[in-house]
Amino acid sequence: MKGSLVRGATTDDARLLHTVKPLRRTIFNRVFAAIYAPAILTLLYYHAKTLIFSATLVSFSATLALLFSDLVLAFMWVTTQTFRICPVYRKQFPENVEKILKRSDFPALDVFVCTADPYKEPPIGVVNTALAVMAYDYPAEKISVYISDDGGSALTLFAFMEAAKFATHWLPFCKKNNILERSPEAYFGSNHPCTSESEKIKNEKLSINGVVTSLDRIIPAVIQVLVDASKDKDVDGYLMPNLIYISREKNKSSPHHFKAGALNALLRVSGSMTNAPIVLALDCDFRSNDPRTPLRVLCYLCDPATPPDLAFVQFPQLFQGINKSDIYNAEYKRLFQINMLGFDGVSGPNYIGTGCFFRRRSFFGCPTSLISPEIPELAPDYVVDKPIQSQSILSLAHRVASCDYENQTSWGSKMGLRYGSLVEDYYTGFRLHCEGWKSVFCNPERPAFFGDVPTSLIDALNQQKRWAVGLLEVAFSKYSPATYGVRRMGPLMGLGYAQVAFWPIWSIPITTYAFLPQLALLNKVYIFPKSFAEHYLMFIEFSLRVLPRVLREFQHLASPSQAKQLTPNKVRDTTKGIFEFGVHSPMFVSLTSAAIINLIAFSQGLVEVFRGNNLEGLFVQMFISGFAVVNSLPIYEAIALRNDSGKMPIKTTITATLLAGAVYAASSFIFM
Repeated sequence: MKGSLVRGATTDDARLLHTVKPLRRTIFNRVFAAIYAPAILTLLYYHAKTLIFSATLVSFSATLALLFSDLVLAFMWVTTQTFRICPVYRKQFPENVEKILKRSDFPALDVFVCTADPYKEPPIGVVNTALAVMAYDYPAEKISVYISDDGGSALTLFAFMEAAKFATHWLPFCKKNNILERSPEAYFGSNHPCTSESEKIKNEKLSINGVVTSLDRIIPAVIQVLVDASKDKDVDGYLMPNLIYISREKNKSSPHHFKAGALNALLRVSGSMTNAPIVLALDCDFRSNDPRTPLRVLCYLCDPATPPDLAFVQFPQLFQGINKSDIYNAEYKRLFQINMLGFDGVSGPNYIGTGCFFRRRSFFGCPTSLISPEIPELAPDYVVDKPIQSQSILSLAHRVASCDYENQTSWGSKMGLRYGSLVEDYYTGFRLHCEGWKSVFCNPERPAFFGDVPTSLIDALNQQKRWAVGLLEVAFSKYSPATYGVRRMGPLMGLGYAQVAFWPIWSIPITTYAFLPQLALLNKVYIFPKSFAEHYLMFIEFSLRVLPRVLREFQHLASPSQAKQLTPNKVRDTTKGIFEFGVHSPMFVSLTSAAIINLIAFSQGLVEVFRGNNLEGLFVQMFISGFAVVNSLPIYEAIALRNDSGKMPIKTTITATLLAGAVYAASSFIFM
């Protein structure tokens, strides 16, 4: 047996490609769920009981809001358990690939790197991403790197013209010295011994930096072959990978569908030029950290034991520039690592937008039924038999990259990446799984890729806002994972996808518990009866006992991070774990309003405690307010104590104070 997806496989076989085994904590996850579920039901029961016996409209409304919020929390908890039913861990043996497959027989690989704005995504970063994959430990003539420039900027084009020249020196340098960090930026930013050869390469790299900071103009749609693998060689005389720049045609009269549209254009252009059976999708800031990554993918895609319905191999998103405390939760460890293990034990992880190796065939219908594209040259099994710079090939490539090519076709609905959501990655992975495709999560000890993270709070919130809108588009569509997904994939995968799709509704209980108990406390209305408070505190105590288990999950997946070049102020704030506010935003207004109301409510509660008034009735509300105050300490600091560029803008503070006053005034009429 050349490879194994069978539990309990050993590594004694020199031709073994991969193994999979269940995590040891699986049984404890199931026992925990069985114990925790009755506690949740008890809490909901007392909510319902209080609701039924409510004597006033105010108590009825407050209890109804709390019941609905806790129902949302219960739903999210139930869907989260799907990731803990059967999580698995996989291991690959890339050193065995060449024992069963000659390098000359390796399948071709098309790499897609997308960029759109040279100001938000500096071309030098995109260049580093492309150079790192061009230097993969893989037959160069089988790699084709496609750069999608949706901004159509000469800044990016000229940067890659210089990068093509630099690659003639960089690629042989990497292979000759067996370098693992094959992104020039990562290599020269680390502590490697300095040699005359590395100094020469560094000087070549500086020439790229000079170009990409001096040019900027918009250019028309273009497809340009910068490096041709059939004839272009490096300084040592070896062939280099293809490097192709693409700026697809965009017109105001034709929807371009953002990144999904760009990737579909790349699928068509690459299909007409190279049509490799394996496709790697990368974000422009997601750089390779291991040159043997394609060999890990071959451990699955080229294993005879792997079923033919395997659509893609997904690597985790790991990030650079994260401070020790990860104050913005930028690593998303639960989303991109912990939950992936649970998905992998069922039908496989979802597509997360980058670091994913696809079978090209998976974009053309379900495993048992191929959807033929409108022209035969785009079929996944079509063999390109002409040079990529021939007139017929380039003419076809321009045709399929035109802005109106997709009109009256199945692109975006049945073929390629799917349109209909801002989170095209999540939606596409979901639809592929619904069609019957499977996937694999590959998380090697040495991270395969590193990306960049938001370095300010406003950037992190804007990113989450875009995700939230896109996920809700899927959650409340006809393809909702809670209904359509459960029918097509079964309850485990369907509810797992639902947990992600409905992630934004966490805002409902958070908003409720951030304002309702506090406003009631300010108006001296106690919404938690003594009998309910006792059960509520028991539930809180039980939840706190779970924290060590959660911490163990995160420690088990502790991942390395690398430093990122930041400004001096950001270096200081990032290192110390200080929140960056700095700019006015409506999102900061709501946060600050909640912080102000909680502080005043907690202070009011302390006054009532000192007076000895109804301590039992206000205890739960005091506890919730105090918890919010502790979590709002960075906001209070930004308002009152900080004088640096990251302090809370005075406009935000004034607006939030007025809003908090208005909310309190409105609540006074409600609680009368």
